[in-house]
Amino acid sequence: MAAMRWDIFCRVIDNFGDVGVCWRLCAQLARRGEQVRLWLDDPQPLTWMAPGALEGDWPGIDVLHWTTPLAATLGNSLPPADVWIEAFGCEPPAECIDALASRVAAGQRAPVWINLEYLSAEPYVERSHRLPSPVMSGPLRGLTKWFFYPGFTERTGGLLREPDLLERQATFDSAAWLQALGLPPAQRRVSLFCYEPTTLPDVLRQAASEPLGTDWLVTPGRAWQAAQAAPAGRLHALPLFSQPEFDHLLWACDLNFVRGEDSLVRALWAAQPFVWQIYPQHDDAHHAKLEAFLDWLQAPASLRTFHRAWNGVGDQPAVWPGPNDLDDWRTCVQAARARLLAQPDLCSQLVEFVAQKQ
Repeated sequence: MAAMRWDIFCRVIDNFGDVGVCWRLCAQLARRGEQVRLWLDDPQPLTWMAPGALEGDWPGIDVLHWTTPLAATLGNSLPPADVWIEAFGCEPPAECIDALASRVAAGQRAPVWINLEYLSAEPYVERSHRLPSPVMSGPLRGLTKWFFYPGFTERTGGLLREPDLLERQATFDSAAWLQALGLPPAQRRVSLFCYEPTTLPDVLRQAASEPLGTDWLVTPGRAWQAAQAAPAGRLHALPLFSQPEFDHLLWACDLNFVRGEDSLVRALWAAQPFVWQIYPQHDDAHHAKLEAFLDWLQAPASLRTFHRAWNGVGDQPAVWPGPNDLDDWRTCVQAARARLLAQPDLCSQLVEFVAQKQ
């Protein structure tokens, strides 16, 4: 099949998770020989997440600054795309919509238009995946969008996964990587990428009381600020990592605390014990989303209890895991990873879906 041109639209609204997912998708599409334009209202995170992206150093990927109004050089002046992906429900720029309406009116074919949704393990994902969403109003009335849901089961769109992931993990030297960062040897290393969980001070104190001690590798921004507000134990400030280096962090640690969508997926691929802080919603809708994920994960009781406490669900305290708990958590995560590896990845499924709809 000939290479296609993809427009991926993304608004950076969720602590870099949105752009993180979109960049990984862009990189995987480009690796397949596809041509990708990534429209971002805030391209700055790519300066550290994907160095060189804004300078055009990634073959097959153009990063376009999505301003409002759109710059005069964009919109009508660009070659039309074969695929539109609006990430997480963001509408494409009005100028792009008007330009497409003109082309459709002139008899040209519209792109396959996909609404790439948020990740969830809730039952509605399987029901809604690949369903049509007719455009009922506006200049593109009569076209059809398609819902595409990432997920954890065979009846969803799957997860982003690089073809060489397992090979890179097999050759990764964690000791050398940690030494290059100037980090001391430790009995237990824990990465911390979180928002501001209320139970963090207690967790830090529990970890510090262990005879072997714990070294916390803390990401910059909100996680570092939260840890500094209630310091306990050995905290090590990390720099901003590129996406491959963030993966290395998760591979090198004995326990990972992650947040949001992209890092959850990377924690699953890391196959190490992890605790996920789900993005909090004001109506507590994230509670059901968390429970659905824990059900799919087949999480043991101690991991369920810790997740609930870490996410402010219920009144049970977080209990720092002992060696047996960590072994149970690791076995659980590795079994989940094996189930996921048996399923097609998200990028492959998207390419196949688009080919069917053209």
